[in-house]
Amino acid sequence: MAKPLTEPAALRVADLPKGRTQSFDITPDAEARAALASALGINALRKLRFHGTLAPLGRHDWRINADLGATAVQDCVVTLAPVTTRIDTRVERRFLSDMPAPSELAPTPEDGVEMPEDDTNEPLGDVIDLARVLHEALALALPDYPRAEGADLARAQAAPPGAAPLEDADLKPFAGLAGLKRKLEENGGDES
Repeated sequence: MAKPLTEPAALRVADLPKGRTQSFDITPDAEARAALASALGINALRKLRFHGTLAPLGRHDWRINADLGATAVQDCVVTLAPVTTRIDTRVERRFLSDMPAPSELAPTPEDGVEMPEDDTNEPLGDVIDLARVLHEALALALPDYPRAEGADLARAQAAPPGAAPLEDADLKPFAGLAGLKRKLEENGGDES
């Protein structure tokens, strides 16, 4: 087995050992974590580790099986207080030599964009960039709307003087039908 990689690297496919699995263990330092946090638009990355294997898949293709662990700090979407999230996720990618390049898949304005069934497949280029895979996997794993414990959206109420304020349930399209149904059931289904 080849010497494990210990830092982010763009690996030239031509230089990879043919038929042999290569392990990697990427643990960025504080400066690299700060740069990645800034690129992702989050407050901080306290911990980050990406480790696994890069293995041959057939004669020309390669597969990454890895674990991504991170402790991320983001702003709460309600209070803006810092929210710490622990991320532990499995990352799989297959780099395929016979997959069309992204430029060949570019749609025209008249065409729709069709998403592939398996989003772990990528075209194999001259390099496999483990840092890019780490960045993408982390971006996908981060919570979209982090909330601090107990944070809830405030409810605004407004009504003219002497009127009861509207509640969310009153504004739902079928709220009136539910009330009518209850009334009918109470009257035994008799409309009179």
